[in-house]
Amino acid sequence: MSVDRSWDGNWTLRLYARVRERGHESLTAFAEARPAVPLYLLAEELGKDDVAAVQVLRGLLAEAERRKQVTRFVRDVLVRELSESLPNGWPAVLDDASRGEVAMALGTWTAYTPETHKERVRRVGDALLATPPPPGWRPLGPDDELLRTLLPDEEV
Repeated sequence: MSVDRSWDGNWTLRLYARVRERGHESLTAFAEARPAVPLYLLAEELGKDDVAAVQVLRGLLAEAERRKQVTRFVRDVLVRELSESLPNGWPAVLDDASRGEVAMALGTWTAYTPETHKERVRRVGDALLATPPPPGWRPLGPDDELLRTLLPDEEV
């Protein structure tokens, strides 16, 4: 069993060094080269024993705030959560099992959302449950047409 050293030392410096080692100038560029890949897999790629998904999330949010693209970041996180929870896309029927998977993805997404966007995210989650997307819908990135309709690029 490996030991988690994610929080040892200067984790921010380590995170960005790993990103540069992989040929990217920013964590956002690294993540964009891997659309719809769950956050935990991005973290594992950067350092299985010393980079945590929450560190990737925090870095991506900080970069989005600097670029004034938090809404796009929020959509990107949803795409990554749906990819992890619903790898075959949106379920055709929301039975107990699939409703739980959808709820897990939407709940985690809400938890990862900055306070400035929480109310909008709750409304999007409600809309997705009230009027589900087509069966098999699987957004491949933050610029998915449905996601942009539900959560347009207006910074709060």
